[in-house]
Amino acid sequence: MSKTIEELIKIDQERRSALNFGMKLGVATIAASYGVQEAFGQNQSLAPLPPNWPNKPIKLIVPFPPGNTLDIVARFVQTKMSQDLGQSVYIENIGGAYAQIGMAAIARANPDGYTFGASQGGPMVVQPHTVKNLPYDVLRDFIPVAVSAWNYNALAGSLSAPFKTLSEMVTWARANPGKLTVGTTGEGGFAHLWFEDFRRQAKFEYTHVPYKGTANIASDLVSGAIMAGADGISGFAGLAKGEKIRIVAITNSTKVEQWPGVSLLSDAVPGFVVNGWFGFVAPAKTPMAIVNRLNQAINAAMKSPEVQEKLPSYGLIGVTESAEYFDQLNRKDYERYGAIVKAIGLEAK
Repeated sequence: MSKTIEELIKIDQERRSALNFGMKLGVATIAASYGVQEAFGQNQSLAPLPPNWPNKPIKLIVPFPPGNTLDIVARFVQTKMSQDLGQSVYIENIGGAYAQIGMAAIARANPDGYTFGASQGGPMVVQPHTVKNLPYDVLRDFIPVAVSAWNYNALAGSLSAPFKTLSEMVTWARANPGKLTVGTTGEGGFAHLWFEDFRRQAKFEYTHVPYKGTANIASDLVSGAIMAGADGISGFAGLAKGEKIRIVAITNSTKVEQWPGVSLLSDAVPGFVVNGWFGFVAPAKTPMAIVNRLNQAINAAMKSPEVQEKLPSYGLIGVTESAEYFDQLNRKDYERYGAIVKAIGLEAK
């Protein structure tokens, strides 16, 4: 297990270095475009932590049902945070409408530090561009607290597909425009957008096949009903290890120990990297001193040996950064996926 953790730490450091470089180039412009970090910037004060905070249990809203990856990350930190803060941190799962109900509940909560929420890239950086009348404004209604984990996605292939490797797939797709069939978990979803971005840069056409879930994609990969599928690695790993399907490529910046012979998407499109992230947010106007204390407790939990040992089995890489770092990451990805949606002409529904 120690080797795996070391590999993941290396990956984390490389992504952080790349992200920080990108932020130096562009995050100031992005922030200015959205009110100079309005929701986050309003909390930049030197006010001390309230002396009696926390003096009652703290609610952690998870906008998905139990068992979702975000729910798992929230439970990783829950117990450790309770011990650190001296008050119970309890989880309330508010699922439905692709996380919109739970995210709206976080946004409407009293910004007193006794309610915060878990979130991930989909509701924060994709849905604002693909969903009409979203019941919250990502850049104004939340203050980022901590990004705690990220994962990489995978491009999986059917064993009956006319290709085995990424280079073979790209070559075949270019020679057979529109005949490559690729399943994702829905139009406008995270995987659909990154695959659209990839295929535009790799210069080939394909046919998108939307599904309700990863299990459905995997089933049709096994049967050969579709040639390829794009989603998180965890949804394909078991079948790939059992040689029922193959992993054609992963979206990470470097190869990983679990898939040593698998290509990176950046082998076909230099610099192409995609990582989904999981983190925590608070209602806008939550005092910055409380935000920083929550960040400290979450980071301490993520650094614990117990959590570090569990991360690889879920395909996750632990992250322990500041609230400001998460704010910049969120805005950078918000800009990226907004540009993809615009480029492919996808209309919000």
